[in-house]
Amino acid sequence: MKFQLLPSSFEENGQASPRQHLACFVIDDVVSIDAGSLAMSTTSVQKKQIRDVILTHAHLDHIAGLPLFIDDLFATIRRPIQVFATQEIIDILERDIFNWSIYPRFSELENTNGKVMQYRAYNPGEEFTVQHLHIKALEVNHKVPCFGMVISDEKTKIAFTGDTAVMDDFWRNLNTEKNLSAVLVECAFPNELEELAQISYHLTPKILKNELEKFDGDCPIYVVNIKPMYYEQIIKEIDELQIENLQILEVGKVYEW
Repeated sequence: MKFQLLPSSFEENGQASPRQHLACFVIDDVVSIDAGSLAMSTTSVQKKQIRDVILTHAHLDHIAGLPLFIDDLFATIRRPIQVFATQEIIDILERDIFNWSIYPRFSELENTNGKVMQYRAYNPGEEFTVQHLHIKALEVNHKVPCFGMVISDEKTKIAFTGDTAVMDDFWRNLNTEKNLSAVLVECAFPNELEELAQISYHLTPKILKNELEKFDGDCPIYVVNIKPMYYEQIIKEIDELQIENLQILEVGKVYEW
């Protein structure tokens, strides 16, 4: 399984930055998990191949690139962009984004090949299939309805928390999964902003350490969703934890598990 966190921020010289403003993960160049930078950072091959987008929740940093991605490809789409989300997330998208006031309601539009976008509702806890992947969405603890994922193909299984605060059910479910190759965990704020992290339902390195004590597995753990303004500070605090198998997921790097 190839896995990549797409770049979403840039340095003064125009090079991609390790800082992450938007969330968009691409698997095997054909499926996207969230769509924050989907329009801006995909390669030409990814733009040609990605027609399935799985959303964890509807916050802007996770959906910002979706309307632009469909807009860019509108005339050339032969198979509709399939947007997988819970019905509640779909309702939010239709009400607040694809509502003709913010952006066209692509679910109502067609090109010469037919529909350009379709919704596919998934139910939390139930496995569904996207391309060659088997997905199980697990509810996490965020300010809005939000879901972590267990993702597997015939050889590899990974999991990630999505955006979350302290939780128990996710870890209990994850501890029943065998042969995990990697787990991706969020850590948005530094320890000094713990109150803000709690209000916005995110983790700090200190809280992350407590959360990982609930996990029984021994696979590599990668930290994602680091707020760019606090990037260096959070990395320093994570390093100080000296947790075995814990590392930062590099933006733009293609991982193979």
